[in-house]
Amino acid sequence: MTKSVPQPTELTVHRGSRVLEVAFDDGARYRIPFELMRVYSPSAEVRGHGPGQEVLQTGKREVLVDALEPVGNYAVQPSFSDGHDSGIYTWEYLYFLGQERERLWQEYLERLQLAGADRDAPMQGAGSGSASACSSHQGGRHAH
Repeated sequence: MTKSVPQPTELTVHRGSRVLEVAFDDGARYRIPFELMRVYSPSAEVRGHGPGQEVLQTGKREVLVDALEPVGNYAVQPSFSDGHDSGIYTWEYLYFLGQERERLWQEYLERLQLAGADRDAPMQGAGSGSASACSSHQGGRHAH
């Protein structure tokens, strides 16, 4: 499988509108809301360690990207204003988030509805020693 992954030519953090704008070398340009990035973080804290272990994220409407650090030449690692900073977003994953933004957003809203959760409700167990973090993630930075 040698499918080439589009490479970003431009990354712009728009704090006012809360979006990450990404232009790719294939001509695609996406505006990815910070909230979508946060609720679909590729971190183990959000995704869990396998199917069915995902942690539904709430209260992320106002989240900001405070910093965006490069990871080699293949990804970025955002630091969000809620303290989350363990997700590594590859160029391929950012492209996917941009390309599938509407579908992913609908899936998120459906998951909230099925769980009887409010999009703006604070996360349960938020803070240090969070019940949603497995013991191997408490107090440490892990990028999966």
